[in-house]
Amino acid sequence: MRQAGPLAGRHVIEVGPGPGGLTRALLDSDAGHVTAIEVDARALVALEELRPAYPGRLTIVAGDALKRDLTELAEAPRQIVANLPYNVASPLLVGWLRQAGLWERLTLMFQLEVAERICAAPGTEAYGRLSVLAQWLCRAELRLRIPASAFVPPPKVVSAVVVLTPHAVQPEPALFATMEKLTAAAFGQRRKMLRGSLRGLGGEALLARAGIAPERRAETLSVAEFEALAVRLV
Repeated sequence: MRQAGPLAGRHVIEVGPGPGGLTRALLDSDAGHVTAIEVDARALVALEELRPAYPGRLTIVAGDALKRDLTELAEAPRQIVANLPYNVASPLLVGWLRQAGLWERLTLMFQLEVAERICAAPGTEAYGRLSVLAQWLCRAELRLRIPASAFVPPPKVVSAVVVLTPHAVQPEPALFATMEKLTAAAFGQRRKMLRGSLRGLGGEALLARAGIAPERRAETLSVAEFEALAVRLV
């Protein structure tokens, strides 16, 4: 939780709190209010036991975070601090990135491989669609690696904490949607040259307008180059 930075006066949303270990730590901090959203009915019972100890500071929401607009659950300044359910971590993140300008900070625990993809640099094996989207909208920092032995019971994977701080200026929704489409096409066939993987979006003509050689592959493009392509597609 220390990786989240100062929480004084912030409205913090926790996704997938389970029995409430992180929830307790957040409530013991100087956060203004904590909202926990949980889909598991058994965990909801455990969370309810926390409410009397922190009167007026904890809101418990029963529901699926994938189906909710979390910005409606808390006023600004708002942050997400969560140990995410690993099976839905990537789609959750992409959904929050669509609203990046509404968040002050996201402090999230992922499976290590996902965390490395989020923060990967161009030209590396881990660099992909998630890297481009996250780094286009935020400063992405892999802050902490956590061994399986830190958990009881220990999972089969290593975990990592990523801190995402949204940039002051965010793209319009239409440009974000275009970037999603562009990166899906480019990395969906990452072995292909861009002239092939982007054929359905304009192929060589699009690449020429952005000044990008058609024989390059998706993993070699910088985030700025992807933005240059997306701007010409909107």
